Amino acid sequence: MAQQDTDQQHAGVLPVDDEGYVIDTEDCEEREAAWRERGTSRPITVVGNPVLHKECKDVTEFGEEFQQLVADMFASQRTAEGVGLAANQIGVDQKVFIYDCPDDEGVRHTGVICNPKLVELPAETRRLDDSNEGCLSVPTAYAPLARPDYAEVTGQDEKGNPIKVRGTGYFARCLQHETDHLYGSLYIDRLSKRERKDALRQMAENEPRYPVVAND
Repeated sequence: MAQQDTDQQHAGVLPVDDEGYVIDTEDCEEREAAWRERGTSRPITVVGNPVLHKECKDVTEFGEEFQQLVADMFASQRTAEGVGLAANQIGVDQKVFIYDCPDDEGVRHTGVICNPKLVELPAETRRLDDSNEGCLSVPTAYAPLARPDYAEVTGQDEKGNPIKVRGTGYFARCLQHETDHLYGSLYIDRLSKRERKDALRQMAENEPRYPVVAND
């Protein structure tokens, strides 16, 4: 397993494997706690708010203000008991998401991805998984949604260094779901009209278990 050089490690990049993908499975508890303890939990923005329905702005500044945003996102994610959170889900128009998510083998992945782009995979290599999907911005609602069971994302880490992240199963779904958010798309936008209507009905009939921003 190849480690990145000292300068890159000092810059805050996670170690990488022999193929250049970040190793986001080590020290997850410590890394998540370090972020979360510095952050302030914010309420979750729900479907209908304009910030969720447009492409976010690229992250270009990675200074103290941005670091605080990431910390607040980890705190907010923990409060909401989620596995991934995009900045626009707490009302911030920046292209960054965080994750603290297991894959189908129960291996925990924790990290930060700025300006993510999903890698287009050859059609012949795609296998679809039609498991249920939910979203903190569509609280209490779930619906089956077919997505590839493997995903790769390129982007930058919280310091602006280039990274590649890959995942399988539930974690692959998380990577796709959160990237969608930053381009103005929710999972319910991928459903049929009937399924979308049912998801919104579920949301209307139940109370979220975490603070949300009410739409006027």
